[in-house]
Amino acid sequence: MKGRVIKSTGSWYSVRLENNELVECRIKGKFRLKELKLTNPIAVGDFVEIEKEAGLETGIIHTIHERENYIIRKSPRKPGHFHIIAANIDMAYLVVSLKMPQTSTGFIDRFLMVAEMYHIPVTIVVNKSDIYTEKELAKWKRISKAYKNAGYNIILMSAENKVDVAKLRETIKHQTNLFSGQSGVGKSTLINALQPNLALKTKEVSNYSEKGMHTTTFAELFPLENESGYIIDTPGIKELEASDYKAEEISHYFPEMRELINECKFNNCLHQNEPKCAIKSAVETEKIAAFRYHNYLNILADRLLQKSWEI
Repeated sequence: MKGRVIKSTGSWYSVRLENNELVECRIKGKFRLKELKLTNPIAVGDFVEIEKEAGLETGIIHTIHERENYIIRKSPRKPGHFHIIAANIDMAYLVVSLKMPQTSTGFIDRFLMVAEMYHIPVTIVVNKSDIYTEKELAKWKRISKAYKNAGYNIILMSAENKVDVAKLRETIKHQTNLFSGQSGVGKSTLINALQPNLALKTKEVSNYSEKGMHTTTFAELFPLENESGYIIDTPGIKELEASDYKAEEISHYFPEMRELINECKFNNCLHQNEPKCAIKSAVETEKIAAFRYHNYLNILADRLLQKSWEI
């Protein structure tokens, strides 16, 4: 019987079959992903095949279909291991906020980089538009110009006031949509506005720390009304991480840099101090935003440091 994993709670997986029957399943055998050390070999969004256990209502997952894409992060509990957040995603919506709490461009750019690596298109949703001052919105307008120039779609909205919710609800139809973001940015409130029958738990942001509190424990896939698509809700994340990649590949995942890479003098240019670097020239002429380049350098430094420890 074929189905799709809609929830994972550790050793058990909830699988919705093609006839809409929901079966709690375990896995049989080992599933590997490019030899990565995984804490969850099967993820929400996976298409699988199962068999019912004799005399029981539970099932065994014996086959996992090839994934179109997936997105992962480092395991918070097992060093050197990775956790698949979700698989087979048509669009990722990165929910951010300008304050209470503030989402840094460093976080945004790391998310976008990992999504580029795994071929997942991203729309940036700036939530809580009802609480921002004109000065804050003007600053974001300057920042957002860089993301638009890089090819990313941006939506400014308020889930609390349901501003632009109807427009977004039309956009997510007929596809599998992953909603992600740091804790406290209003992701659960937004999903509730899009799909009120879900009634996901929400919590207030601490006025003292301006940090959000986790309201989602496990990633879960929810069907939209009339089965017109799916929403994957994910736990609040601190940082995404890719598996193995080379330092010289990082700029390939910044679209505006990717366009200019072949114009650099050296094929393995890291765009730091190398002569005749097209990326640095583009930063100087403001064709590439300085903050994006700065975030690139931070990611590069982290990667080079990590490699030095591995050696």
